[in-house]
Amino acid sequence: MTDHTPREIAECFSGHRFEEAFPHLAEDVVWQMPGSDGLRGRDEVIAACRSTGTELEGVRVEVERFLVVDGGESVAVDTLTRYHADDGLSVVASCDVYEFRDGAVTRITSYTVEVPQASG
Repeated sequence: MTDHTPREIAECFSGHRFEEAFPHLAEDVVWQMPGSDGLRGRDEVIAACRSTGTELEGVRVEVERFLVVDGGESVAVDTLTRYHADDGLSVVASCDVYEFRDGAVTRITSYTVEVPQASG
């Protein structure tokens, strides 16, 4: 494991640079998305991230907001991102809260909402 700070690891994960974050996931990491069952364990989280990476191939990602609040062993990343795909535009606001233990991510709580776009 390299010596990335919790902030750097959170920035990688929230910035869709998942592969850089994988070495820093605890074996028993939990990724909770309120309103869903969530994911448990490093393998489930990695599989979900790789699936998302595949879905984003060919999609232009435009980050409008990327605010990091660094509390040391807890880091929050607030984002607003535009996803430009062949079938249209999707704008997503999200906030990921990361909890760390001994430099490893033990829990991620992600709040995500698609932002309606005015037509015109």
